[in-house]
Amino acid sequence: MSLEASLPIQNRWFARFEPLPMLMISAIALMVIGVVMISSASMDMAAETVGNSYHYVIRQLLFAVMGCGLALLAVNVPVSWWERSGWLLLSIGLVVLVLVLTPLGRTVNGSTRWIPFGLFNVQVSEVAKLCLIAYLAGYVVRRREELLNTWPGFLKPLLILGVASFLLVTEPDFGATVVLVSASAGMIFLSGVRLSRFVPLIITLIVLGALLVLTQPYRIKRVVSYLDPWKDQFDSGYQLTQSLIAFGRGEWFGVGLGNSIQKLFYLPEAHTDFIFAIVAEEFGLIGSLIVLGLFTILVTSGLVIARRAEKAGMPFGACFSYGLSLLIGLQAGINMAVSTGLLPTKGLTLPLVSYGGSSLMVSCICIGVLARVEMERLDKVRLDREKTGSSKRGGARYE
Repeated sequence: MSLEASLPIQNRWFARFEPLPMLMISAIALMVIGVVMISSASMDMAAETVGNSYHYVIRQLLFAVMGCGLALLAVNVPVSWWERSGWLLLSIGLVVLVLVLTPLGRTVNGSTRWIPFGLFNVQVSEVAKLCLIAYLAGYVVRRREELLNTWPGFLKPLLILGVASFLLVTEPDFGATVVLVSASAGMIFLSGVRLSRFVPLIITLIVLGALLVLTQPYRIKRVVSYLDPWKDQFDSGYQLTQSLIAFGRGEWFGVGLGNSIQKLFYLPEAHTDFIFAIVAEEFGLIGSLIVLGLFTILVTSGLVIARRAEKAGMPFGACFSYGLSLLIGLQAGINMAVSTGLLPTKGLTLPLVSYGGSSLMVSCICIGVLARVEMERLDKVRLDREKTGSSKRGGARYE
């Protein structure tokens, strides 16, 4: 009996699964879907607001080209560079979060989240999330024993997360805060920290989250509208009710590409935060499940890459990959949950699909880093096999 046949079914699947091609195929498919859906969801609004129906889709195509270029660049950057540059990346992440709160920041819809940068605005939370995840991955590897066995070692990264979260909430960007803290906590947990250490953290986060909601009237309105959006469907519940109407109109197979009614100034942010609702309206339940399936493949591929890197003796690459996979998966999950009314409105984009240069380009960098980790792992495995083969041949020569 072969070794593969003797393994449990789940281990045989894990051994045969090829994460790199699945990662690239799912990412490219989501980008293509994003461009198509943005062209459908934004044309009428673009014609009304800027006088050019193709304004947003042309910009998204430009962002996609730039994102692919950044992904290729990330693929060619050694994983060791990210590990060595932890302090630099931490500094960049915190500096941009501070800069956006200065006169350099641009305020849109009451939130100061962007810094103008030539042809487009940079959403600093996207840059900060990538930089902080890279730094924390390095910390987990450098201080592993301290992190696992002492409270100070566990609390130090949480202090940095606390500073970043405070700056994000000040913008305010509560959604990015939730994603960053959740992905970081998941990465630390997967590094081997006992679950019992997270109990005080979870309780603290629940208390702080409740205080953040209760101290801001607009957040209270969001929670109330989330619990019963139809109670005030023309004010606080308007966006969610329009999104739910889009899902209802889509039924099984949708009304067809370009035939959405909700995008005609009924559903706000149809091409950004609520683009998943337009997918559901135009392609129905089947189209929604395809998008959900592509994200599942993407995130699963990233987690498999992380696990294999861990087993191959690449602790930083594994930890960084866990963090990036959780970052993409959590943001996608929260966005889709908001669109379907499972969570209160957060103002998060759907990675690789929603309109926006910062989110798309940072997501592409994440995909490039995951691909690089898997490529380095394959090279390491190949070298180890060559060394093992050479040693066996050498040993046989002198027997």
